[in-house]
Amino acid sequence: PTRRLYNGSCHCGFQTYQIYLTLPPPIISPKPPLKETPRFRKCNCTTCHKMSFFHVRLPDSVNDFRLLSPLDPQKELSDYRCASGETHWYFCPKCGVRCFTFMGEGEVREVESEGKVVKFWAPKEPWVEGTEYGSYLSVNAATLEAQQEGLDLREWHEKGWITYLEWLGEKPNDHGEDRMGAPHVGGMY
Repeated sequence: PTRRLYNGSCHCGFQTYQIYLTLPPPIISPKPPLKETPRFRKCNCTTCHKMSFFHVRLPDSVNDFRLLSPLDPQKELSDYRCASGETHWYFCPKCGVRCFTFMGEGEVREVESEGKVVKFWAPKEPWVEGTEYGSYLSVNAATLEAQQEGLDLREWHEKGWITYLEWLGEKPNDHGEDRMGAPHVGGMY
């Protein structure tokens, strides 16, 4: 497995971001430990289904995600909140594409790259991943730029790297088992 930098954006380019991903994922399991491997997930809840959101959960959100533009998503991106209203389903106000969903605090940081300072927005430390802790970041794999070295979304399906989540239980919080290979009712490949 090799950890590489990948670029992504919305359709019009107003949102641009970078993520670090290790491919192939070191652990392939319906419930791999998040700190050790990226998770590729498709959920059948009504929100993810209607948005066609293809989740990439990063092992270290603070260091694996950089929003290059805009630098203030709360002010410059449109936002949709549902269920508890704590998760921001940010989307581009120009083209409508959703690159990531976020819950928690973020901050503008700087890094030197090729002799110049690059500013970006990222999750703020301390960061404990998981909605029960109030921190959550998921990147929409469909917004990663196509034809980057080592990145082929078809391969993720063909090699069985995608976990399909069951979130359409009969009662609230009545979730079925996560599984590999095929989506649950209402889900998609």
